[in-house]
Amino acid sequence: MRSKNNPSGQKDRSDRSFIEKARRAQIIDAAIHTIAEVGFAKASLARIAARAGVSKGVISYHFAGKDELVEQVVMQVYTDIADSVLPRLLEQPSATAVLRTHILTVAEYMRDHRAHLAALGEVFTNFRTADGTLRYGITANEELYASLENLYREGQRTGEFRSFDPRVMAITQQAAVDSMFAYWTAHPDHDLRAHARELADLFERAVRVPTPPLTSADPPTKGAP
Repeated sequence: MRSKNNPSGQKDRSDRSFIEKARRAQIIDAAIHTIAEVGFAKASLARIAARAGVSKGVISYHFAGKDELVEQVVMQVYTDIADSVLPRLLEQPSATAVLRTHILTVAEYMRDHRAHLAALGEVFTNFRTADGTLRYGITANEELYASLENLYREGQRTGEFRSFDPRVMAITQQAAVDSMFAYWTAHPDHDLRAHARELADLFERAVRVPTPPLTSADPPTKGAP
């Protein structure tokens, strides 16, 4: 029966859409924490459903299977990271500041979302396609590489960064960040914030335009003989 206040039934459809989105988010959150706690292999739909407080059939209604659910887990975590990091990046006045802020804010996000990091690690290590290849192998990083490459190219365009291969630097940065998180996962007492600062310092020095060496034509510094 349609609402008297909305003969078209549009409000009912809107309510259903909101409820469905909330249910999907609930299931994805349960999947993240289940994968983080018991590992990818043991994170069955039944376990995820139990954590979410729903039946396995409810998960099957919203997702075609575990593969689709896991893909949505990865997409959701990356979306959350972007929502946390991008506003901070847009505030920065220079390419160097963007580079530092990118490393520091991603680390900051992961410090507050350890389960998300653990879930990603499990998925990236164990989720394989039908032919046995890793679903999230190095080729899946292309979007990340391209984004970092654009940052480096912009810094070179403005003269803020020295000349180097932006793709090599992008791959190196992403590998360094991944290794930082892998080490922190293996050593929970490791100071992630300090590690991120050191990493930001390292990359800032790596891209900086070198200072020209002094020549005999340069005036001596004050107090020099």
